Amino acid sequence: MAHSSTTPAQEVPVAGRRASLALLVMLSASFMDLLDVTIVTIAAPDIAADLHASRSQLQWMLAAYTLALGSGLITGGRVGDDHGRRKVFLVSLACFAGASAACALAPSAGVLIAVRAVQGLAGGFMVPQVFGIIRSSFEPAATAKAFGAYGAVQGLASVAGPLLGGALIGADLWGLGWRTIFWINLPVAVLALALGARVLPESLAPVRVRLDAAGAVLVAVAVLLVLLPLVQGRDWGWPAFGWALLVTGLLLLAVFLAYERALTRRGGQPVLEPALLSIRPFTAGLVASVLFFGGLASFFLVLSIYLQAGTGRSAWDTGLVILPYAIGSMITSGAGVALAARAGRALVVTGSLTLAASQGLLWWLVRDGATAPGYWPLAGAMFLGGLGLGLGAPILVNVVLAGVPGRHAGAAGGVLSTVNQIGGAAGVAVLGTVFFNALAPAAGAASGAPAQLFGHALAQVMPWQVATYVLAALVVLALPKTAATHQQ
Repeated sequence: MAHSSTTPAQEVPVAGRRASLALLVMLSASFMDLLDVTIVTIAAPDIAADLHASRSQLQWMLAAYTLALGSGLITGGRVGDDHGRRKVFLVSLACFAGASAACALAPSAGVLIAVRAVQGLAGGFMVPQVFGIIRSSFEPAATAKAFGAYGAVQGLASVAGPLLGGALIGADLWGLGWRTIFWINLPVAVLALALGARVLPESLAPVRVRLDAAGAVLVAVAVLLVLLPLVQGRDWGWPAFGWALLVTGLLLLAVFLAYERALTRRGGQPVLEPALLSIRPFTAGLVASVLFFGGLASFFLVLSIYLQAGTGRSAWDTGLVILPYAIGSMITSGAGVALAARAGRALVVTGSLTLAASQGLLWWLVRDGATAPGYWPLAGAMFLGGLGLGLGAPILVNVVLAGVPGRHAGAAGGVLSTVNQIGGAAGVAVLGTVFFNALAPAAGAASGAPAQLFGHALAQVMPWQVATYVLAALVVLALPKTAATHQQ
């Protein structure tokens, strides 16, 4: 049951230079957190060689982070509301930095997976405070711009991970190799902590709520049981118990939804607000968002493996191939934010279809695998994809939340972020499995060049990517026009 709590008296919104510095701190931490979703993709071949990691372990290095991040978002938001968003943000940022150092020092693949989960959980507690601080402490006009900046950062971070990872691994600073992708977090975190302690405002929610621990555990276990056989199934040989785990996970998801509805009827505060699922634009928007963002991490994982193991490119060269993606995203993200109020839905649809076109072009380039594509054809496909990402990513959050009543906006934002992270983990599991399953028989049955073997595997993933973005566009088109274009 909810119970009253003491709140700061007459909170005065921050403005001017302090607001700019506070936003810089929060966006820097958010960028670092989102960056670590994808930065491992570029280092995957080096990590596999150094730590003798299996293919499923490479998938878990991504999935463990995104799952832990997703599982902590809603709970983290509640803890910040209860104990102070500034305090929880700074503590979570310090924990994230510590976990990053542990990742850099990991002696084995198993240890790296475990500390990646800790790192993701720290990020899951940190990110919700950004939304809470902006909503409670920024002036209305600044709030809209801050959320637009966050959307742009989210899109840019999704492509900057592979690019920055390639640069760091290629530079091989102090002979640390792939470990520098985690060490780089420490100076950023230290600066953000020092500045954040001075400029971040403190705020509390007007009402405290009891954490729905049972619901949080139920959904975490259910998702784990669904993803575990998807990631490990190939290595296990697809046994009966793996399918049993999958079915059990789906049943637990049904139990979770029933429990949340019962808790709401008793006046409790559920992890997932059932009323949100009755808002059709929101549920359709969730599907669109998962489709839009869910395939990014898995795409960069399989692309990085193809470029390095298949075409013989170095990590730095791989980063250069991905660079046009980031450039394209930066070109269109500003225009996307500026036009969001008038054409939000149209921009997301255009962005999704542009991404589908870029994936289709890449599919055409690698379809036969006879020869490895040159830099410029690959760069063209990546640039096109970046243009699509920049059009859709910065405003997709507003489009999804447009039909949600104001009283549910905070909870809806948490659900959206959580579902996106779980969707990302599912994308890594499913599309990673498609890639490695296609690679295994090709490698065993033929003695072709690596470009042909890995190109064949990548070509099996591309149709799924094209279909994903086309479906995302269709879902957004199905949203009611007034809901899809209204801004919060």
